[in-house]
Amino acid sequence: MIDRETVDRILDAADIVDVIGDFVTLRRRGANYIACCPFHNEKTPSFSVSPSKGIFKCFGCGKAGSAVTFIMEHEQMTYPEALKYLARKYGIEVHEQEETEEDAQDRLKRESMIAVSEFAARYYTDALFNTAEGHSVGLSYFKQKREFTEETVRKFGLGWSPSGASFAGEPPVPSLAAAALRAGYKKEFLLSTGLCYEHGGSLVDKFRERVIFPIHSLSGRIIAFGARTLKEDKSVAKYMNSPESEIYHKSHSLYGIYFAKSAIAKAQKCYLVEGYADVISMHQAGIENVVASSGTALTADQIRLIKRFTGNVTVMYDGDPAGIKAALRGINMLLEEGMTVKVALLPDGHDPDSFARTHSRQEILDFLEKHETDFIEFKYELLSSGIQNDPIRKAELIRDIIDTIAVIPDQITRSLYIEQCAQRLSMKEDMLFSEVARIRRRRIESGEYERRRREEKEARYAAAVDDGDAAGAGAPGQGGGTGAGRMRFAPVPVLDLAERELLYYLLKFGECMMTFEDHQRFGAEAPVIEITVNEYISANLSNDDLEFHNPLYRKIYGLYFDFRKELLDAAGETAPAPDDLQDGIMHRMVNCGDPEVTKTVVDITEDKYELKVKEYIKAQIPERNVIDKNVPKAVLVYKLKFVEYTCSQLAESLRQKDQDAEAQQEVMHRLKLLLQIKNVLVKDLNRVS
Repeated sequence: MIDRETVDRILDAADIVDVIGDFVTLRRRGANYIACCPFHNEKTPSFSVSPSKGIFKCFGCGKAGSAVTFIMEHEQMTYPEALKYLARKYGIEVHEQEETEEDAQDRLKRESMIAVSEFAARYYTDALFNTAEGHSVGLSYFKQKREFTEETVRKFGLGWSPSGASFAGEPPVPSLAAAALRAGYKKEFLLSTGLCYEHGGSLVDKFRERVIFPIHSLSGRIIAFGARTLKEDKSVAKYMNSPESEIYHKSHSLYGIYFAKSAIAKAQKCYLVEGYADVISMHQAGIENVVASSGTALTADQIRLIKRFTGNVTVMYDGDPAGIKAALRGINMLLEEGMTVKVALLPDGHDPDSFARTHSRQEILDFLEKHETDFIEFKYELLSSGIQNDPIRKAELIRDIIDTIAVIPDQITRSLYIEQCAQRLSMKEDMLFSEVARIRRRRIESGEYERRRREEKEARYAAAVDDGDAAGAGAPGQGGGTGAGRMRFAPVPVLDLAERELLYYLLKFGECMMTFEDHQRFGAEAPVIEITVNEYISANLSNDDLEFHNPLYRKIYGLYFDFRKELLDAAGETAPAPDDLQDGIMHRMVNCGDPEVTKTVVDITEDKYELKVKEYIKAQIPERNVIDKNVPKAVLVYKLKFVEYTCSQLAESLRQKDQDAEAQQEVMHRLKLLLQIKNVLVKDLNRVS
């Protein structure tokens, strides 16, 4: 983990114009810089960079953040990786916090395994291009059989594992084991990575006489290999893969993810194929947002890896029975993880590899746009042949589709699919809703959903560890009021704007002093004449035991006070000036390592300026001069919205038929009290308006 002092040095050194200028051509406009956004296609620049505030914002697609966030988004790096990237750029030595001896040993072992894997990749590539055997057998296969260009072969690091025998009169090429040992790599790591095995006391290359496909991690490190034999011998396995190890977990890895991640994030779509050649040919055709499950059954962890970049997946498998079966198998898992799923079956006789080699990029995209369909239509077309006159088969089809709809976690999405299914199958919606509810209730009773929640929690924890523990690298505030355990509410549209406005005043003016005259004092400020904005908002919310319903807003609210406490503790007895403290908190906010927090903070505080008469008149009065009026008004509006929302919920509960008379009386009593509170709030709101 990177220590706080080093993080601060990196953030202080990073010039946002300099950092973004490495990737985008910026043009100065007044105090800021503009460019066409690198995150979406546009002709008119809407991407703005503010050097004074250290932030960027695109008013087209909404991307926003700091120099660190830009590197994370553009290069698809984790927070620690982005910090280390900036540290290298500005020549800052990264100091990481002390680790235990056991941690150090585990880290050194993983690093050694990756180092020997990367050496092996270089060895295989060199053997492909620079030996007679590799050139004649391996490279000719890639170029002639697969039609890969040399540029493509080098991009994916493809290689050849020599046979160890003489070829075309040339002496045998030294084996991988011999070359690695001579280069100083240890035998134990050649074995633990699965590159070699022992036979008769000697090390033997596991992948000899095969073409090699290196498998990269998300950050581009080589963690494993796939190897294909070119022999026609049916007794020899066509493909061999690296075994599970400390650095390679098949269920967590996707072939091509390192090369595809930026394209997936930009296109907001991922094409999912089966094999190595499918990915490579699609890339060569100009379609880069493609990954493969590498011939293994799709797993939940692989889906979650895709979900880090997009929620939209198109399953692109062969049109033969095996491809259809694979597509069907993956649909439920993708839907269960909350993905939006399309299916595109290729013409019979084609797989993504052959289709990409025989069609141009635009032809492929046109075909996919025309033929990709949602899972209901896909299953209906696949299974509906002749069902109209066969009620048993129609019932089976309905059950099959309903089982799939039932796995979708989002209630609104389920409802939309049920409506579509009812129209497609000429069924009553009520009956389908009832059946979906029955299936989900059965799974709840069986503990299936509870098990999945535990798995998802463990997966999130594992992802955080894999990302280098961004919180430990300078993103505090994970405990207390912002922890996930307290996020028991979901965003409520009627409250969202009011919560957002409170955050606006907290983030912009939290350390500013508000002054009240006697006739203005009521509520939380009654005992005092002066109070800061953050104290005023905090007192009003805590006095009424109010908590933001939007989990992200609640997290930002908690982070504000966490960062404030850190900065005050670090300053000791010398308290920083209010403006410096506010700037320090905002600096921490936009560099906290959570892209969602950073983007939302920038969105809330940096609105696009539109030249209107009303806005011009407002701009003539500094906003800080009217916070004494605007902040109390914002607090009252939030309380009023909260009361109205609570009243609507209570009124809804009265319509439920299963309540007894005593419970209804209690609800009506609460409604009466809330209506009285609402009248008081309306009067107070009129006083400050």
